[in-house]
Order: sequence, then structure tokens, then C-alpha cells
Amino acid sequence: MAKKFIDIMDTTFRDGFQSVFGGRVLMNDFFPAVEAAKHAGITHFEFGGGARFQSLYFYLNEDAFTMMDRFRAIVGPDANLQTLARGVNTVMLDTGSKDLIDLHAKMFKKHGTTTIRNFDALNDVENLKYSGERIVHHGLKHEVVVTMMDLPPGCHGAHDVAFYEKTLREILDSGIPYSSICFKDASGTSSPKKVYDTIKMARKLVPEGTHLRLHTHETAGVSVAAYMAALDAGIDGIDMAAAPVSGGTSQPDILTMLHATKGMDYDLGGLEIDKILKYEKVVASCLEDYFMPPEATMVSPLIPFSPMPGGALTANTQMMRDNNILERFPDVIDAMREVVEKGGYGTSVTPVSQFYFQQALNNVMQGPWNAIAPGYGKMVLGYFGKTPVAPDPEVVRIASEKLNLKPTTEKVLDLTEADETKSLAYWSNKLKEENIETTDENIFIAAACGEKGITFLKGEAEVNVRKISEMQEEGSKNMGSGNYTVVVDGQKFSVQVAEGNADIQVTAVNGESIQTSAPKASGNDISIKALLPGSVWKIVANPGQSVAEGETIMILESMKMEIDVIAPKGGVIKSINVATNDKVVEGQVVAVLG
Repeated sequence: MAKKFIDIMDTTFRDGFQSVFGGRVLMNDFFPAVEAAKHAGITHFEFGGGARFQSLYFYLNEDAFTMMDRFRAIVGPDANLQTLARGVNTVMLDTGSKDLIDLHAKMFKKHGTTTIRNFDALNDVENLKYSGERIVHHGLKHEVVVTMMDLPPGCHGAHDVAFYEKTLREILDSGIPYSSICFKDASGTSSPKKVYDTIKMARKLVPEGTHLRLHTHETAGVSVAAYMAALDAGIDGIDMAAAPVSGGTSQPDILTMLHATKGMDYDLGGLEIDKILKYEKVVASCLEDYFMPPEATMVSPLIPFSPMPGGALTANTQMMRDNNILERFPDVIDAMREVVEKGGYGTSVTPVSQFYFQQALNNVMQGPWNAIAPGYGKMVLGYFGKTPVAPDPEVVRIASEKLNLKPTTEKVLDLTEADETKSLAYWSNKLKEENIETTDENIFIAAACGEKGITFLKGEAEVNVRKISEMQEEGSKNMGSGNYTVVVDGQKFSVQVAEGNADIQVTAVNGESIQTSAPKASGNDISIKALLPGSVWKIVANPGQSVAEGETIMILESMKMEIDVIAPKGGVIKSINVATNDKVVEGQVVAVLG
């Protein structure tokens, strides 16, 4: 009897990079590994999309479309190259208009994509209809998704087999065109028994011959067991990665699964152990200079209680390193449980996983529910679609007050179509204002990445990659510019050091400014401080300007959030103590109000 052929998608170069390095891997460094994968017999790759689209512009000063073209040139015309999309969000920071959703499919087809895996974190099927239609319209294969996770103990109402059956029936009844169906667990928290029962349910429900896949992560320690359960239930395809970007927060290793299925009636992609061993040596060689975050290699037994997907976990810890607050990571993960419970049980996958993390970070850094992360607030208010269950009414009330938005039940596409800032014309004009060529690619880059996309297109983007050799070289020099934490007589201080004759800002960790050459508050003046570490994105008010209570003075960027710094009362701006793009630490005085 012939073994059942299981299609294997190699996620090394998309989800593997995202889950281990926060997506920060330069294309010239990994292309030799792509060549090695081809020689190892791999023909199905995840090669772009998801957060790896923006990471190239945000951190690498590279063009995702150029990367995709070069990837296709290496593997040849017959390989199945797959990307990840988020329904009406596609690969953008926010929901997109119909024109932008169409442009996403058009551009990804143009630049070598074969298949787009398309999901909605809320399992709101309405958000998959138009995006799926446009994917197929442009000649791409559409892999429609049901997103999965396990709920924290004691939580009920979603994410059981009955919920997934309801979602799947809605997909089938909607008439969304698809070539395959994927059950995607970005946090790796679904128990093997639930995986087995879900695939068995789906196999009975879908038309005969439908290709079913499972995607999971090792983060919670049950990925191999989940894949074995899925194989037993009749799955047709699974996702795996190559070391050193396998296991931990990523997918199970190819070699691990070849070993786990040894002697069984499964043929995993026709792959051979000896060839995969050679391939993984090349991957390790390509990445040997990249700093491996220790959390990327770990399995966390706490993840099922606070589901944080592998792809988001390291992206967030990398940003916390950037902002010198990594020591608060355990507190944030612990705070996530309440955020998930009160948020309506959207699946912890991008962008909802980021909303959960941002809100948990706010609750840790600023006190429970004192500040609402914009994405989380808009989610509970209905601006991204219908959550699986109704969010906590008190959280909805707080979000409505903090964001000055009313709850809505309107369809997401109707909301985006009415928003001028999500139109092709808006972004075309933005490019013209900056004297940037208005190609389809440039329009989509700007729309997907906002101001950071514009910065890239103007040639002003910077590279932010952690390589061991560069870290050692930097460490051998005298202390240079940047943010540092120092201890004096047992008290921690955050120190911001700038090159040249610029100011030095020293701020106690408890937020009390102790030394600065910038203007200070005196008498009845009010010092306005940064609530979170980050960078100054935009200065709105100028010294001498009158502002009203609640008026925005400047906007900080922290952990992918734009944070308004507002006037606590009416008055006159005496000083702005920072400049655009400056790094700020928590508690640093950024302005003085008289």
C-alpha cells in the first residue's frame, strides 16, 4: 500500500524568520539557503507576506517586492510560493479599501506569488469574501483559513469544535472561492484532541478531494503531537521549518517530523533526511552571525494561559529590547490573560495578537485600563468586524470614551470605503507631495507602511538588525549614543546619551527627572512626561503656542503604537524638550506647559 503523500510547506523564510528574529533577516544573507532548499527537493515555500512584508521596510531598508522577485528567480517557475494575508487588512497596518485589497492581490501575483493564505483573526467570514474574490480574480490560489487557539481555563463560548464547524459552514455557504482550507493556530495552544476532532469534522463537511492543512507553532510544546493528531484525522498538508529557525516559537523542524513519522504510512513531501541535513547546515551557516533571542528557542508552559503567537512574541521582545523594557515582558504576558478574556476571544494572531500585547503593555506600564491601545479599542468597538463573543461592556465603555468612538456594527468594508485616507487617490497624492514616483508598488508600500513606507521610498530608512559581530564591535567601543540603564547606589536610572555636544537626559526608573540641560518646569509649570519608552514620531505644538486641555502636543511611537502626548490642562507651551526621531525613556520630560 502506497504511503499517503503529505504536502510540506517550508516556512523557514517567512514564519521562521518572523518567529525567531522578528522578521529582521537581510535577503542577501539568506538567499544561499533558498538555493540549498531547492537542491534538497523542497518545492513549496512560504516566502513573504504577513509581518515579513513590513519588516523589510521598517528594519531592513529592503523592498519586499524585490526580495520576492529574487526568491522566485532562485527556485524557478514551478515552485509553489505562498504568502500570508489578513483578509481586509491584507499585509497593511490597518483595514484597507476595496482598491487597496485589489492592489495587494495584483502586486503579489506580479511579484511571483502562487498561493495566498488568507485569514481573519476574528473568524468574521464577512472579512474574507472580497479579499478571497480578488485573490482568485488575479490568478492566484486562495487558501482560506479558520484561525484557532485554546482559550484560557474557565473561558467558554468560542474556540471549540462547534465554533470551528460554525465558521467553516459560513465559509462554505458564502461561496468564497478557494483551492485549499487551512486551520491556523499561530499560538500553538490548541490541544491535540481538539485538533483531531476539528480535522475529522472538517473532512466530513467539505467536498471530497478538498485539500486540508494545519499550521501550528511549537511555542506551547504540543506542536508535534498536534501534527500527529492531524495526520491521524486525515490532514493533507502541514508546515515545517529548518533549524535554527525551527522549534521554539516557530514551526516543528523538518527533521523532527521526518523522525516522528518514521515507519508510518506518510510520505512527507518526498523529503529525504540526508538532503535536509545538508540544507539545514547551509541555513545555520547563513544565520550564524544573527543574534538568537533566547526566548525564541524556548517552549513556554504559560502560553496556553496567555496565548501569544510565536511570530508576534519575538517581534515584541525585539521591540522591548529596542526600548530597554524587556524586563517587563513576563508581566505583560501575565496581563494578557485578562485582555484576551475581556476582548471578545478574537484569535491571538496578527493583528489581534498585537492588540492584545499592546493593551497588556499599557495595563502593566500605565495601570489597568488607564490607557486603551488604539487597535484593541477599535476591535472591541467593532471596527475590525464581529468578535466571536461580545467584549466586556465596561471595557467597551472605556474604549469608547478614551478613543472618542462609538461602537459600530457596520461592515468593515463599508467603513473603509468611506475613509478617504484608505483610498488610492489619497496615497497617490501623498507620493506626489513627496516627489516620489506613483507606481502601483510605491502606492501599496506607502499605504501598507504609512510614514515608514514614505521614509523608505525617500531613501531615508535605516537598518536595525542584531548581528553578533556588530554587537561585539559596538561593545568594544566606548559608550556611544543610545539608551542605557545604570545603577547608582542601588537605584536604577535610564540614561539617554547622544553623540557630539547634544544634551544628556538622565531619568530615574520611577520617572523622576534628576538631571537635564533642557528647560525644566518651575513654579506652576507642568512637566509633561513620556508614559512609555519609544521615539518621537511627530511634534504637533511649538513653544509659545496656546493649547487647550486634552490637545495633542506630540505623538510618540512605541511598540507599533502611536501614543498621543496631551496637555493635562490649558496653557502655553514653554518648551519642547525633544526633537523628531529622538529616543525617549519612560518618565522623561518631553515638554513643559506654563
